[in-house]
Amino acid sequence: MERRRYTREFKLEAVRLIRDRGVSYAQASEDLKVHPTQLRNWVKAFADDPQHAFPGQGQMKPEQLEIARLKREVIKLKAERDILKNHHGSGPPVGRETAARYRGHGRERPSAFWWRMTPLKNMVHGPLRA
Repeated sequence: MERRRYTREFKLEAVRLIRDRGVSYAQASEDLKVHPTQLRNWVKAFADDPQHAFPGQGQMKPEQLEIARLKREVIKLKAERDILKNHHGSGPPVGRETAARYRGHGRERPSAFWWRMTPLKNMVHGPLRA
């Protein structure tokens, strides 16, 4: 069974029928062939924000538009931050063990090698044995 879609005008008329004329939810539900819970949801949505109630498909309230704009801005700023994190601005952001490959220095080594070669580690555990 396909889902029914109701226009904004239909919803507003249903809300007026219940609020202004005093028709019960059960009676309005029978007359309009809409579930009573759906009618209650429409009345509540209208009571919360009459100006922006039932915006329609693909349309958003001003608050939702602002949230969407801010989310797009956050994504853009994160991308810019990631570019600036990278030393040369090309390729993905890199960690300690792969930074040398992007700069063109050294050989590919696992991160454990880097940890063993740090001066602090050598001071604590002594120099590496060959």
